[in-house]
Amino acid sequence: MTFLRYAIYFLPPASEAWAGFGASWLGWDVETGQELAHPAETGLDVAALTATPRKYGLHATMKPPFRLAEGQDVDALRRACATLAASRPAVTLDGLEIARLGRFLALRPVGELGALNALAAACVTELDPFRAPATPQELVRRRAARLSPEQDAHLLSWGYPYVLDQFRFHITLTGRLDDDMLMQAQTLLQRRLGPLLPVPFTLADLALVGEAGDGRFHLIHRYALSR
Repeated sequence: MTFLRYAIYFLPPASEAWAGFGASWLGWDVETGQELAHPAETGLDVAALTATPRKYGLHATMKPPFRLAEGQDVDALRRACATLAASRPAVTLDGLEIARLGRFLALRPVGELGALNALAAACVTELDPFRAPATPQELVRRRAARLSPEQDAHLLSWGYPYVLDQFRFHITLTGRLDDDMLMQAQTLLQRRLGPLLPVPFTLADLALVGEAGDGRFHLIHRYALSR
């Protein structure tokens, strides 16, 4: 399969119940590249709630999507991902919680975030030689969000504003919702997903993913972090 862009994700282990529910909730399985039926008997229009994040699948972004730089190729990127993962330890936190981030819901980590943030920063900086520079159109689109000076500097340096000191690890569960729908969706997720969430939560590998022509992301390979 040919991909337009690549990214480094954390993908939950497919064997865990919370990952299965989350993939079904969004309706797209990055690991298998298949559409999934949404959970039944929710009383909510889950397809509408999850339309925006569906194509990305259940994930946390460690290095945002990028086009390959001129002169780079996927084989070299794969080798670099393997080298990076082998040099970094797995990260364990206290758990995950369902939280509101602005107008959407996401899973957020609970515990000391230093090692997790350091891993994300390494993904951004060490793999950056593979990233083609942002186009003028991409810069204009990103700046429409009224970036802070720090975020704009990251956009110019790393192609994305919310990295390094602006990074917040999260696993997106919905698109932007109004207050009433946020409350309904959060109540449902606390009941159905909350009991499945891992305690503790371990990030044991990194995933190289690719964006296909239809905009949906697919797993290319997982790289185990060192123990």
